[in-house]
Amino acid sequence: MSDAPKKVIFEVLRYNPGVDARPRMQSYEVPAPKGLTVLDGLLWIKENLDPTLSWRSSCRRGVCGSCAMFINGKPRLACANQVAHLGGGKVVVKPLPNYDIIRDLVPDLEPFFAKHAAIKPFLIRKNVEELENPSGEFFQSREELINYIQFAYCIKCGACLAACPTVATDASFLGPQALAQAWRYTSDSRDEGAAERGKEVFTAHGAFRCHFAGACSDVCPKGVDPAFAIQLMKQFMFREKLGGCKEKHGTEVAPPVENWTPREGIPKPPDHSV
Repeated sequence: MSDAPKKVIFEVLRYNPGVDARPRMQSYEVPAPKGLTVLDGLLWIKENLDPTLSWRSSCRRGVCGSCAMFINGKPRLACANQVAHLGGGKVVVKPLPNYDIIRDLVPDLEPFFAKHAAIKPFLIRKNVEELENPSGEFFQSREELINYIQFAYCIKCGACLAACPTVATDASFLGPQALAQAWRYTSDSRDEGAAERGKEVFTAHGAFRCHFAGACSDVCPKGVDPAFAIQLMKQFMFREKLGGCKEKHGTEVAPPVENWTPREGIPKPPDHSV
């Protein structure tokens, strides 16, 4: 009885915009030992069959989000999906849809990150001095943390935009990732930037452009629910327009702890006053 691993066919989209007239599919036969991930298979192809094959990957642990691809008809992380779990004897790999292709499996994510930056994904405080030169931590209860923590797990892989039918028909739509992050910060008890984010979110291509298809939530590898976040943002916007929302003030800065002694062995922070 042979101990050689069975083999699986990888069909991979190949496209070099500077050379090829149109994308094409290319097949490779890959050994498939137990536990082989899609990313492992692509690495085997590059090392043994075709060194010109291009894609993005980094951590190989499902954390960085850079290896998101369209695998067997669904946006997935290549490093987190084993070939054996996909079913069938063929793995079809394409770049994420709704993005331009830089080369092969590498999508152009610049518009994605531009939309993310547009919603100001950071805490905004009216007292800028306190942010730049903090005197302590901001108060936040466990209940206040629960309000937004689910939406903070986003790894910016871009899978949600690839699955969104609205993004497919409206390139100017902010998209589920940016809108979910807008709610993540707006719902943070420490934040005071709802009005500033509203300039991007409350537009014709903002939250109300979402039709609640839910495809974004279905494909998120981290269990974030962008569709739900967008509905919460819509509710917040509607109540605000009707005057049902009180002016939000961020939580106060915690007072310094008196008579605090650090544990032994912990290095002291650098003295920037010198």
